[in-house]
Amino acid sequence: MKIEHIMLHRLRVPLTTPYRLSFGPIHAFDTVLIEARDERGRTGLGEATYLTGYTDETIDDSWRAAIQFASETAAGDGRSMRGTLPQLGEHYPFTATAFGTALEMLEGSPHLIVPRATAIPLVGLLHATDEDAIHGEFEQLLAAGYRTIKVKVGFDAAADSRVISAVQKVVKGRAAIRIDANQGYSAGQGIAFASALDPRDIELFEQPCAAGDWESHLAVAGMSPVPLMLDESIYGVADIEKAAALGAAAYIKVKLMKLGTLEALAQAIDRIRALGMRPVLGNGVACDLGCWMEGCIAAKHIDNAGEMNGFLKARAPLLTKGLAFRDGALWLEPDFSPQLDAGTIEQYLVDSVVCEPRQTMTVTKI
Repeated sequence: MKIEHIMLHRLRVPLTTPYRLSFGPIHAFDTVLIEARDERGRTGLGEATYLTGYTDETIDDSWRAAIQFASETAAGDGRSMRGTLPQLGEHYPFTATAFGTALEMLEGSPHLIVPRATAIPLVGLLHATDEDAIHGEFEQLLAAGYRTIKVKVGFDAAADSRVISAVQKVVKGRAAIRIDANQGYSAGQGIAFASALDPRDIELFEQPCAAGDWESHLAVAGMSPVPLMLDESIYGVADIEKAAALGAAAYIKVKLMKLGTLEALAQAIDRIRALGMRPVLGNGVACDLGCWMEGCIAAKHIDNAGEMNGFLKARAPLLTKGLAFRDGALWLEPDFSPQLDAGTIEQYLVDSVVCEPRQTMTVTKI
């Protein structure tokens, strides 16, 4: 398979409402899309969406790295691109994933084949912080079909505890609750928050402390009455194995953008289970292309609520046919063929680069 044409798009995709995280609200996704075409006219697509705190990559550095990689690999073959992806992934794993998944799509990856219509239950986000508002928002989520909800904490341990208590008072066994601190606590704060938890209806408590601070995380895990999950601490199989060896978590969350390829993601999920932990999959900071790919993996490998709900946050889909959402689930169709929506791409475009055998052309939208 010869690659004859690579097009890159850098986008700024606005969200319908700000996404509230412990390190600040997110108003738009910084996204890079890859289109790779072969000599037969087939197209493979890949996405990378960058968020400080989820990855050390920045959109500016990654965009430059993507252009350089595409320029070097245009007019090569799939084998040569695959051979150089690990080197790119050492410093730019999200960027490498965009290229890796585009190549897998070109090759007809079985991971993207869904044999029948499949519902992937999703996590619903509960943003409210006072009891009356929590009640109204939760009833809306329940009516929409969600049976697992996520509550963001990591702001102030005492105030966060009050929010969780109010949520439990409203939920009353009607949904599972996931709590996510997004690395927002110190060890002391995490211990204080976890120690105050009533485990009623709580499925898990996610990433209380900084990604590299295993000691603090273990301290919180030792005091928590609910299972812990690692997210930002996990980039690959080595981190999964470290978590298992330390007994650091009952759940491990993985995301396609960290693993490089769909095949590597499926293998990581298998490894999590083999080590006695439960996998959770999904990226809440991804557009519809990345969410669709994760949904395809979830259909075959995951048995709990998925977190690939970023497509519901974006103001408009990047694909001509938006992903189907109903009854609290992402619905996958067996004949789905993703194609980029040229109008939406143009609307949110920051830069576009075309890499062909003898030239690279850049178009910047002002």
